[in-house]
Amino acid sequence: MTAAQEPLWVKHYQPGVPAEIELPTGSLTAMMEDAVARFGSKTALEFFGGETTYAQLGDQINRAAEGLRRLGVRKGHRVAIILPNCPQYLIAFYAVLRLGGVVVGHNPLYTERELRHQFENHGAQVAIVWDKAVEKVQDFPDDVAVPKIVSVDITRAMPRLKQLGLRLPLPSLRRTRAGLTTKTENTIPWEKLLANPPLDPEHPKPGVADLAALQYTSGTTGTPKGAMLTHYNLRSNALQGQAWMHGAEEGKEVIYGVLPMFHAFGLTLYLTFAILTGSRLVLFPKFDVDLVLDAAKKSKPTVFCAVPPIYEKVAVESKKRGIDISTIRYAISGAMTLPAKTVELWEDVSGGLLVEGYGLTESSPVALGNPFAETRRNGTIGVPFPSTRMRVVDPEDVARDVPQGEPGELLISGPQVFTGYWNNPGETGEVLTEDGWLRTGDIVTVDEDGFVKVVDRRKELIITGGFNVSPSEVEDVLRSSQDVADAAVIGLPGEDGNEQVVAAVVLQPDTELDEAALRAFCRERLTAYKVPRRILAIEELPKSMLGKVLRRQVREALKDSL
Repeated sequence: MTAAQEPLWVKHYQPGVPAEIELPTGSLTAMMEDAVARFGSKTALEFFGGETTYAQLGDQINRAAEGLRRLGVRKGHRVAIILPNCPQYLIAFYAVLRLGGVVVGHNPLYTERELRHQFENHGAQVAIVWDKAVEKVQDFPDDVAVPKIVSVDITRAMPRLKQLGLRLPLPSLRRTRAGLTTKTENTIPWEKLLANPPLDPEHPKPGVADLAALQYTSGTTGTPKGAMLTHYNLRSNALQGQAWMHGAEEGKEVIYGVLPMFHAFGLTLYLTFAILTGSRLVLFPKFDVDLVLDAAKKSKPTVFCAVPPIYEKVAVESKKRGIDISTIRYAISGAMTLPAKTVELWEDVSGGLLVEGYGLTESSPVALGNPFAETRRNGTIGVPFPSTRMRVVDPEDVARDVPQGEPGELLISGPQVFTGYWNNPGETGEVLTEDGWLRTGDIVTVDEDGFVKVVDRRKELIITGGFNVSPSEVEDVLRSSQDVADAAVIGLPGEDGNEQVVAAVVLQPDTELDEAALRAFCRERLTAYKVPRRILAIEELPKSMLGKVLRRQVREALKDSL
């Protein structure tokens, strides 16, 4: 491609960032094997003081793969991973891929109901589960029962925890029902998996075009579904990230894993990008500012990707305690709007740039970003990544591009764009055009230099704490309450760039709103971040002629009453 053919935004890239990446020809398994060969003696993982080298990581992956093979995992089989961030997650991920299997990551804090609905869709017969969440999976009804469960005690990966005097801030797991009886007949400990000999090196390996992961998302339409991501998609996005962080040194970066690996952002940052670059990955089971800053005294972070509330907490506390975070050279914020005050605070404390990026699960996930250069533009989501193209179109006629500067729906294409939704051709056709463009559902404007600004969303998803919340899912739970006749759930902006989940309900006759009781009802059926922060009773919901609730009108009405 000549300079004249390059997109206009490439001139604003950080010097040294290419317009195009060299597209991958090998799988993620091949990428891991290359990392083990090149960085064998270097630390791959650090977890509560315990360290695992790349050589040790490769050995454990091969032993876990043999264990999974003996459990019956074959090419194309889905294997669920239900774990917080821990070394076992990364080992399990690559062990499944080594067999040609498909990883399905799940939030370990999901309720049984939420997990069961996803298992009904993907049909995994093997699940690798945090021991605190095993009973939820064991209690699935017979038609969704998981025949083989591997139970993981993540504290086994913390041999030096007591010696270091560290406390253990694990995610809190709320029991959804009392009186469950532990079943053991279909459950084996993780250590038994690792006790196997290594997998035969001649065992068939996956190809670059094979399916690697199902990543559940509410998509652009609000209904949870499994985005199919191939080895090609995920390795491409890791290569794009490597190109974007020009100047990062292979085998020398220290990446802090504060985002969950079951989330698309965490998947690419920690499970693929970190391995591609031979980095030291410092893992945290959940974000805890005390733990992060304690770790920073020993292993100085150089790459720190997070969401705005995390940046704000780390900046405030590091300044208060006098802990140096100036080693962080690459800081990317995603998943939600990045407030200007957070940028100013972070850059004042760290001395480095904090830039905003943009992506979707369907794009593995990163598609656009601000350059790590003075050309970055705060308040925008940046420009397309290398090997990524964009169009801005009339949302009612995607064949028609809108004039530059006018609002329209953002479409993207590139090697990171997914292949479709699992067993859902109808929804796939709604977001992938015939010529392979991904409809993002976001309404944007693009300035004369190619920098993109999100101005509205066609989709009705709520983004809170970096996670997508489907209004329909929360509404279904509210309507299942005997006190609620109808419900509408919307997102209202908070001061920190987060959206708050807010519900408007129509109560049954002769019923008064008990907001605390209704929120408790929701907590029994939904993960905490999906539970409405506020619930208001109204007499009637605005609806279309076809009976569809007009959430936009609800949002406008509630803005004035809150």
